[in-house]
Amino acid sequence: MLFKHNAKQARQTNPAPAMPHTYDYARPALTVDLVVFAFDDTDPELKVMLIERGLNPFKGQWALPGGFVHVGEAVDAAARRELEEETGLKKIYLEQLGTYGAPDRDPREHVVTVAHFALVNLHGHTVQASTDAANAAWFPVVDPPTLAFDHPQILDDALTRLRNKVRYVPLGFELLPPRFPLRSLQSLYETVLGKELDKRNFRKKILQMDLLIETNQIEKDVAHRAAKLYKFDKKKYDRMTKKGFNFEL
Repeated sequence: MLFKHNAKQARQTNPAPAMPHTYDYARPALTVDLVVFAFDDTDPELKVMLIERGLNPFKGQWALPGGFVHVGEAVDAAARRELEEETGLKKIYLEQLGTYGAPDRDPREHVVTVAHFALVNLHGHTVQASTDAANAAWFPVVDPPTLAFDHPQILDDALTRLRNKVRYVPLGFELLPPRFPLRSLQSLYETVLGKELDKRNFRKKILQMDLLIETNQIEKDVAHRAAKLYKFDKKKYDRMTKKGFNFEL
């Protein structure tokens, strides 16, 4: 009886390894795609980062960076991994955009993708192509090249999300360098929203939000009159990002 009792205990303590589960039906593959926006305040212009595909399908055509999700990997973790592997970018703003699952969106097989959009300022960030991409480069959002898969729709949806979101979350600061003149901030909002804003009203509203800190520094090496430089208050920024605000312009 003691032998039987100990054997039962052993089975309970060290259960047999689980057998891999098999499914009766085929399942779609899962990928992530990334819309990476950047703002160039020298043009000014809103840009999107694209890769030139080095493999089929659509070899030689431009596309959003992305790739397959590994087994046991969280979708958001896969997005950040692919972003770093395909572009060299890391530690930047990233959030989920939506899911795209049309059966014919990928000629290889039925692939469902979870799209994300990211925001980065061009200062201090360079992009690099991954081993399966021939090139990586920034393109104007208003005039991108022909894109592979259903990436035109994903890009359009991401731009719509960005335009809506900057009205109630201060995401615009993610697209600017650490210190910037108010002119660049207004130019950013005008570029994202696609409309001209009244200078006096914009500055009055943005300063009333009490998000900016005057740095006591001015622009250098500029052809025009040097302007004061500001930075955002990180604590207030984080609080307002979570809480939200109304920034109708």
